[in-house]
Amino acid sequence: MWSRSELKSRAKWVLKQCYWKAVLVSLILAVITGELFGNSGSNREISDTIRENGGMPYLAFIITTIMAVLFVLFVVGIAIDIFLFGPLEVNIRRFFIISRVEPAELNELGFSFKNSYMNVVKIQFLRGLFNFLWFLLLIVPGIIKFYEYRMIPYILAEHPEMDSQEVFRLSRDMMNGEKWNTFVLDLSFIGWRILGALTCGLLLVFYVCPYQNLTNVELYDVLKNKLFGSANVE
Repeated sequence: MWSRSELKSRAKWVLKQCYWKAVLVSLILAVITGELFGNSGSNREISDTIRENGGMPYLAFIITTIMAVLFVLFVVGIAIDIFLFGPLEVNIRRFFIISRVEPAELNELGFSFKNSYMNVVKIQFLRGLFNFLWFLLLIVPGIIKFYEYRMIPYILAEHPEMDSQEVFRLSRDMMNGEKWNTFVLDLSFIGWRILGALTCGLLLVFYVCPYQNLTNVELYDVLKNKLFGSANVE
């Protein structure tokens, strides 16, 4: 049985060994997952322009143009998320896994782009798709499935070539009976995140995110060893 204090204590020790690299990699992860910054937008006044350029026909042109631009941006954003951010998340998880036992190099951020890239893309895409569909169905089952798929990026970080069915099965097995404990572990960082918000995100960047990421890696290691003993995933 693992304890939150034990995981956090080990994470703090690892963080001291690789502080600046952990900060940089955690910042990248927070940006690509939307953890650090929310969506933003701006409102523009167009009524004067419409009147000056012929009224409704021009309004229709503007609306059509805006919709076309938004659609293109949406498609580009989805492509970037699938083909860049998904594999990059796996690489970042790998960086932290390696950091547990030895100094990790930043070139680990390119790992999955050179190792079973399309398999990693496919599985990360399926993970996101399944999470989205479950949340559309019902919130509670969506949360349960989110935690059920929690270990997928970590498994891929060590075994990018693994079949998708096997990766999903291993994640389910690792999280079996551990979802609530993991949820409570996440809740234990709320105080830190409130402090991070009060410091305009500075504490998040320079401490909370790397600290939590390393704690999550400690959790992965515990659950993997619980399932397989001291042996690696086969």
